[in-house]
Amino acid sequence: MKYVDEFRDGTLAGRLGAAIARELPPGRRYAFMEFCGGHTHTISRYGLADLLPAGVRMVHGPGCPVCVLPIGRIDQAISLALDHGATVCTYADTLRVPASGGRSMLRARAEGGDIRMVYSATDALALACREPARQVVFFAIGFETTTPPTAVVIREAARLGLKNFSVLCCHVLTPAAISAILASPPAGALEAVPLDGFVGPAHVSTVIGSRPYTGFAAAFHKPVVIAGFEPLDVMQAILMLVRQVNEGRAEVENQFTRAVTESGNLKAQALVAEVLAVRESFEWRGLGGLPASALRLADAYAGLDAEQRFGLHYQVVPDHPACECAAILRGLRTPRECRLFGTACTPENPMGSCMVSSEGACAAHYTYGRFRHCPIVAE
Repeated sequence: MKYVDEFRDGTLAGRLGAAIARELPPGRRYAFMEFCGGHTHTISRYGLADLLPAGVRMVHGPGCPVCVLPIGRIDQAISLALDHGATVCTYADTLRVPASGGRSMLRARAEGGDIRMVYSATDALALACREPARQVVFFAIGFETTTPPTAVVIREAARLGLKNFSVLCCHVLTPAAISAILASPPAGALEAVPLDGFVGPAHVSTVIGSRPYTGFAAAFHKPVVIAGFEPLDVMQAILMLVRQVNEGRAEVENQFTRAVTESGNLKAQALVAEVLAVRESFEWRGLGGLPASALRLADAYAGLDAEQRFGLHYQVVPDHPACECAAILRGLRTPRECRLFGTACTPENPMGSCMVSSEGACAAHYTYGRFRHCPIVAE
């Protein structure tokens, strides 16, 4: 299919909704998590919840890279600019994520920090090349989708022998987060959310392929259907999930066959494996510290690691006590269940990370007003 309009046909979407309804046994209820914030955006923008039968509930997951950044990592980036005099470059939404003391990177820039928005990692590398007297740090965030470009600039900086460029690496790994959501929570942590399956991420899967999901699908007996970002993609993926549950299957299926393969992008994977290494543990907003869930620079490239170059120490910082971002990212609450939503917390004045990025659940609900299908998850 060549044209995007073919994936936004309202009549076909309605037929898929009716097909899903026909698959539901009387009284049976299903809860599926769309892990990726892009799918949350699609569901809200196109009103897909209105097309689904009452027995199917979509649960928002932690698949927004800006949303899962913990406050402590934002504080590190701010410290680089204000305390170490570095020029910190990062993506636009990251600048607005709330940090400690009512700060954000944007407010730290107003205080005099040299913090810049870039469109790509190569923009930061180009700045370091142009101005060798300036210490330039690229604050790298994102899931597996944005990790290969970061690996490219690290390898290139090493090849050029740059002494004024480094990376604060906060890239995180999707399978580890999904496994954490399904695993029994540790004592004192948020309760687990009951789920029947996952709508698997699209862009991430173009890089890592469908194979990495098979382990937790089998271990937790939860089906995964990788879906594209168009409305018909999501509706078809939900139909495939319902059929798997009804048939007692827990397999990884690929709805997004026009872009995702089983093995993924092997060249990108090899590059990441060369330049980056898995961290022992990494804190996620809403999920806490997760083992083997994020990346750092490999030992061979440690000279370009901003944490080592500037002697940064990570400190856990609690979220705003009234903000429900942690519970929303875990699928335990909906945006409307946060008392700050739409009042004290808006896209213009975000109190939590879920309201910052367009992929965040709160931002999607606020922008498109999709409030009808917002039941409490733990009933």
